[in-house]
Amino acid sequence: MKIFRLLSVMAVCLVFTAISCAHDKIIPVTQLPAPAQTFIKTYFADKTVAYAKQDGAKYEVKFNDGAEVEFTRRGEWDKVDCKFAAVPEAIVPEMIKTYVATNYPGALVTKIDKERFGYEIEISNGLELKFDRNFNVFDIDD
Repeated sequence: MKIFRLLSVMAVCLVFTAISCAHDKIIPVTQLPAPAQTFIKTYFADKTVAYAKQDGAKYEVKFNDGAEVEFTRRGEWDKVDCKFAAVPEAIVPEMIKTYVATNYPGALVTKIDKERFGYEIEISNGLELKFDRNFNVFDIDD
């Protein structure tokens, strides 16, 4: 009886996983909203797109080097993760750049994520920093 329950739970989990993945749709870059296409051409022109996908109202673009960008349904960037390379400097707010340069000289911003509360970034030394809307640091994780 325990095996039957376990198999039933596994089957239900598999169905929910399949349903949640069914929303992902691989699309050509040309089907991204215009602002997303412009963002890619401006900041990632030297990279090759591995794939672009639409997940409900969001878009994700993954590059061959592992970098990825997530966009809102309007094509505004929401998250940029360049793994071990620096995110494009022009998209990092000036106050965040200044904070990182002052407190972590030589560190690069490798990931930036717009959040409800402000921004979450990851820097090349592995620290994650959270900034509120006024660019005050309120959390640091290692």
